[in-house]
Amino acid sequence: MTFKTVYHTATSLDGFLATPDHNLDWLLSRQVDWDGPLGLNRFTAGAGAIAMGSSTYRWINENSTEPWPYTMPTWVFTHHELPSFDDGRDVRSTSKPVAVVHKEMAAAADGKDLWLMGGGELVGQFADQGLLDEIIVSIAPVTLGAGAPLLPRRLELKTEEVAHNGEFACVRYSVVH
Repeated sequence: MTFKTVYHTATSLDGFLATPDHNLDWLLSRQVDWDGPLGLNRFTAGAGAIAMGSSTYRWINENSTEPWPYTMPTWVFTHHELPSFDDGRDVRSTSKPVAVVHKEMAAAADGKDLWLMGGGELVGQFADQGLLDEIIVSIAPVTLGAGAPLLPRRLELKTEEVAHNGEFACVRYSVVH
C-alpha cells in the first residue's frame, strides 16, 4: 500500500486556521462527530506520523485539558527549544528542510499516511516540494476576518469527496501534480 501525505485541518469560511493571536476557540465551540464523515478519528487511524509548526504545538499544549493525544511520532518545525514532557510522547523538534523530514516521517510511519497538521505556511513548503497529495478540510460556519491562512499557495486541486459533519462542510481534495 502506498502512503499519502495529507493536510487534514479545519478552517473558517474565509480561509483562516486561527485568529491573528493563534487562538482556536472559534473552532472548539463547534459541534462535530469525530468518527463521522471525513472525521479526524477515522483519518488518524490510518496515519503514522505528524508534522506541525511550533504555533500549533504550543497551542495544543497550552489549551488541551487531555494528555498528549497522539501516539505516532510527531515532528515540530521550530527554531526554538521545545518544552520537555515526561508522558512518553515521541515529539521531535526540527529545522531541517521539509524534504528531509518527509523521508524521516515516511520511514517512521511504516506505510501509513503522513499527516500535515498545520500551519498553512508549513504545509505550503511541503506543497512547494511536490510532497502534498491530499487536503481534507472541515469548513466551519464562522468568519474570522484575519489570522493564519489555510494555505498561502496556489494549488490545483480535484474534489474527491464532500460530506456534512456536525456544523462543518467537509471536503477531500487530491492535489493535481
